[in-house]
Parts: sequence; structure tokens; C-alpha cells
Amino acid sequence: MKVVIVGAGVIGMSTAWRLAADGHEVAVLERRAGPGEETSFANGGQLSYSYVAPLAGPGVLGKVPGWLLRADSPMRFRPSPDPAQWRWLAAFARACNAAASEATTRKLLRLAFHSRDLMRAFVDGGPDDFGFARRGKLIVHRDAASFAAACRLLDYQASLGCEQQALDRDATVALEPALAGIRGEIAGAIHTPSEEVADCHRFCLSLARLLHDRPGVSLRFGTDVRGIEREGGREDGRVTGVRTAAGVERADAVVVAGGMGSVGLLRPLGLRVPLWPLKGYSITVPIRDGAGAPHISITDFARKIVYARIGNTLRVAGMADLVRGDTAIDRRRIATLAGETRALFAGVAPDAQSPAQLQPWAGLRPATPSGLPLVGPSRVRGLWLNLGHGALGFTLALGSASLLADRLAGRKPAVEAEDFSAMAA
Repeated sequence: MKVVIVGAGVIGMSTAWRLAADGHEVAVLERRAGPGEETSFANGGQLSYSYVAPLAGPGVLGKVPGWLLRADSPMRFRPSPDPAQWRWLAAFARACNAAASEATTRKLLRLAFHSRDLMRAFVDGGPDDFGFARRGKLIVHRDAASFAAACRLLDYQASLGCEQQALDRDATVALEPALAGIRGEIAGAIHTPSEEVADCHRFCLSLARLLHDRPGVSLRFGTDVRGIEREGGREDGRVTGVRTAAGVERADAVVVAGGMGSVGLLRPLGLRVPLWPLKGYSITVPIRDGAGAPHISITDFARKIVYARIGNTLRVAGMADLVRGDTAIDRRRIATLAGETRALFAGVAPDAQSPAQLQPWAGLRPATPSGLPLVGPSRVRGLWLNLGHGALGFTLALGSASLLADRLAGRKPAVEAEDFSAMAA
């Protein structure tokens, strides 16, 4: 089968890898000059398989007013006249309850654990050129109440397949001495030894190198997809390819994995995908002689900031700005990340006044209101979606690619396909 994939971020490249392994003829079309140059470029670096709970949780709505009043808050909201934003927010509010959050978490964990197995198989049998390491992860709590709540969840998390343990202040610092500077602020931490880190952009480059010389695979960067071709009526038509500046690229199936750019591409087909960008930021700080830098991945629960050591750098990422989209860098957000890093790890000491050192980045993470990605066939025959992974794109990429490939081949997927149905779009 000839399959055209629109988008060469980590979702699109993972999908290409999996479909090529099934023997399909695959063409990846990407407007950028290379793979992984947008949302996948400088994400948080954590492959956080056990922490996939959606943003829409039972306690989120009560926190939003306080967050919106703080300049350094983990979430910001900028109203837009676009009705799509308000539809997204209304659906998000409906999902902010315990029953919906727990159901979503169970589904995402199954997909995440499948993705973890596939990543480990990939690393065991493939290149080691994207900073992959199994470092484990600490969720650090500064508030006794939030730590107690996390401890109460341990048995539930264990029933879903997570392997975690609660650590008191001294045990936390003993495991990660880089946290000694805030010892007095630590209420406790949850340790997950199995969590991993890697560089998402370099992973995309690695996949591109592996696919480059593979028969039947073409990677066409600098190619802007202008439309999706369909023959027949809206009810009985099917997709026949995509339209570019160079003409029409024919295909038996088209997979749209273009993040937020997919919204406008799908609209002429009558598909209204429920995506809104969660704008996130990161800095990448060089580690000098290992001084003061953590070895284990850290998530500061109160600040919603993640720290991942990738090689000789520390990737610091966070924030969720619900804004209508561009990737312009807000220097105040970068200053917040730099300041929090200095406060937590004095030995790293990034200079907020030195952009070259910080390597600031911002990206638009395409999110659904519920937190469940859309993976599978759409209502239009021959058109498939792999969209809406939010902040979990890297974590869920290989599992999502496997789910889509299984469904395309008519195989029974390793996870429940209906959990991620794209038919409602």
C-alpha cells in the first residue's frame, strides 16, 4: 500500500518507521527543512510512562484563577474570539472530574507501557545516538498535603502497573544529592526507577537516517501540503492523495500527523478535530563538570517544571499557555525557567541574560480536551489521524504508531483501539 504521511515530528516519523517495517511504500511530507523541527525539537526530554494523567483533573478548575493571576504561573490563558477555543475549553471543563480523569489515565497508561516496550526494543536493536538513558524519575513535593495525596495514590498506581515508592526528605536527597540545596523545602518525593530520558529531535533524526536508504521510503522535507485530495461525495468519497506545490501525490492512504497545522488541513473535508495548542517552553543548559546537576529526572510538582539530564546538558521545560498560536518566545517564561533552575540546582546556574547559553525554545503541543490522542481511521475513507498527544508526544509516539499500523493492517492492536478513536472528528 502507498501511504503518505503529513508531518515529520516524532509522531509522523515513528509512524513512518512502523509502516515501513510492515512493507508499505511510505512518503513523508514535511514543510520544514528536516524532521522534528517544531514541537518535537526541544521538549522536556522525559519519557514519562507512569505519569500520563491528563491536564483535565478534578482539582484543576479550582487552581486556574490563582494561576491566571501570577506572572510565573504554570498555566496562562489568553482569550481569543475563535469559537474553537471556547469549544475546547467547555469540553475541557466537562472532563475535569475524577471519573473522567481516572478513565483517561488508565487508557493512557496502557498505551504508554506499550510505547515503553517498543522504545526499549528499538534501543536494544538500534542506534544509540539520541541520548537515551534509563535514569528514573523523582516527583518532588514541597507541600505536605500534596505529598500525602501522592502517597495515597501509590496502591492505585501499582494496580495499573506502575512501580513506584514514596521517599521522605532524607531519602530523596540521598538518592539525588543535587537536591540538597532545598532539603528544608522538601516534604517528600515519589520515585519511579523505570522512567527514561532522550532527546526527541535527535530521535527523529535517527529515524530519518534509518529510513533514508530503505527501499520504498521517501522523506520529502521542505514540502508544504496544501490540501487533501478526495474523490466522490462527502458521505461515500475516499482520499486519493495530497496536493503540494509540485502537484498531487497519489496514495492509497493518507496519515495526518502534522500537529496543530492539521486543523486547517482537515477542515475542508468536514473534519473538526478538537485540538488547541498548549504552548510550552524549554531551555537547554550545558553542564560544567557535572557540578550540581541532577542525574535523576526531576519534576517539581508545585512549579510544574521538569528537569532531564540528557548527555552533558540539562533540559528544563514547563508551562502551558492556552494561547492562539505562534511560537514567539516570551522572555518572561524563559527567565522563570532559568530562575527556578538556579534556585533548585545552584551549581548549574544558567544565565537568563545569555540566550546563547540557554537555547530558549517554545513549541505548540496539540492537545485534546480529554488528553486522549486521536489515533486511527477518520470518517473519510483512506484518511487516518495520529494527532492530539499534548505534552506526551515523545512518550506515546511508538505506541501510537504501532496502534495505527495494526489497524491499517487489520491486525488486533496491543491496546484497545476504541480508546483512541478518531471517528468522532
